Amino acid sequence: MNLLQPQDKRSKKPGDTAAAVAGRRRLHDRGVTAPLLAAVAELLGARAEDSILDAGCGEGFYMGSIARAAGCAGHGVDIATAAVDAAARRYPECQWVAANADRFVPWADGAFSAVMSITARMNPAEFRRVLRADGRLLVAVPAPDDLIELRGQGRERTQRTIEEFAPHFALAEQRRASTTAELDAAAVDDVLHSIYRPMRGETAPADAERAMPLTFSLDLLLFRPVIS
Repeated sequence: MNLLQPQDKRSKKPGDTAAAVAGRRRLHDRGVTAPLLAAVAELLGARAEDSILDAGCGEGFYMGSIARAAGCAGHGVDIATAAVDAAARRYPECQWVAANADRFVPWADGAFSAVMSITARMNPAEFRRVLRADGRLLVAVPAPDDLIELRGQGRERTQRTIEEFAPHFALAEQRRASTTAELDAAAVDDVLHSIYRPMRGETAPADAERAMPLTFSLDLLLFRPVIS
């Protein structure tokens, strides 16, 4: 379903490109991100009776995989139509919507028992609106050592994220999920295409065009709604 309106776009084709979507899917299909998925699924604790939203769902890997494993109702929203199309083709049992979740989340109040945002944009007020009072929110942000071989040491994002969500959510649990994979040159190129701001030309490390080990690392934050 495409709910994007002209005022929701900053470009003719907002969000991930088709090349980024394809590159990320190949990485998932290689099993590179399987340990991260396992950690997200364990902390979220999806059950068959859940209705879960993945905000910034991309090509649907996390939501689609969790919905199939748990037998729950899965929903995803992303601004990139190429990503939503890929998600709908791979996981037709879930509902996928193209919309700008930075502006609004196109579901009714209290529609979900859980919401996820996996290295995606965040809208605390809207997440709280569509989440039930007894629901849970899982936010994943890149850890400082995520892709350290390509980007160098990153910044710590958890405290700022906790503070951003504090008006609407209280932190219940925090974990770090990390894995290292030996990737060939083609897979490294997929990583460069799939990260949010691809590093090309002079900004890419000199050895990024050869096989190398890469670290994938997420800080996982589980929140509960603040009841006013």
